[in-house]
Amino acid sequence: MVGNPDEPHCVSHLHPETAMDQIIPFDPERMIWGSAPALIYLEIAVRVGVIWIWTIVLLRWVGGRSISQMSVVEFLLVIALGSAVGDPMFQADVPLLYGMLTILLVVLADKAVDHAFRYWTTAKRLVDGRPTEILREGHLSHAGLDKKGIGPTEVMEMLRRAGVRNLGQVEYAYMEPSGTVSTFLYDQPRPGLTIVPPLELRRLPAPDALSGACCTSCGLVRATADGTCAECGATEVTRAERLESREISSA
Repeated sequence: MVGNPDEPHCVSHLHPETAMDQIIPFDPERMIWGSAPALIYLEIAVRVGVIWIWTIVLLRWVGGRSISQMSVVEFLLVIALGSAVGDPMFQADVPLLYGMLTILLVVLADKAVDHAFRYWTTAKRLVDGRPTEILREGHLSHAGLDKKGIGPTEVMEMLRRAGVRNLGQVEYAYMEPSGTVSTFLYDQPRPGLTIVPPLELRRLPAPDALSGACCTSCGLVRATADGTCAECGATEVTRAERLESREISSA
């Protein structure tokens, strides 16, 4: 088939210039303020606000244990600044002024949130959440565990890190918004579930009439091994053991 001589010749065999070839090094317009209309700066401010709020909502949903030792706002500040600082450094099509404005807005938002936390306690509860009771009177609270989305083995691991050897030592334990666990111990330990060594690494002793039985899932102590646990509904039990004074002093 013969092409129309009036039509332009196909130039597909030519190599078009890439975006990098079109970039003029040290061009102040591209490098500093960009070629977009002035309203782009208002758009950047709106984008920062939307992403900031959306990320806080998702981080609250994920929970404090994923960002342990940091508040939700501190964690968000780190990841937001990481992106805002990094992009203008190596992306030639991102003007420095865009990145500088984004960094400034992120820092100002963080300062505004800190200010709100000092004078408006409701704001802190909305963003960071509240402490949650996960253990009461020697046994785990499954309502608290369900609320935080964690399992008994994870809580027992945290308690071991805090030096707890038996759940009967603990009167109350709370998971803080930062993901750490605060424990308040009895003056005299009660019989309870021994968690050192971990349950997975030892053979659980059978309950007896003298010491009673305790649930291996939540540590609730009951008189007999029959039936299901009133706290969590589990059926597996082991012997309720009281931590001796010498064991506490050596912990």
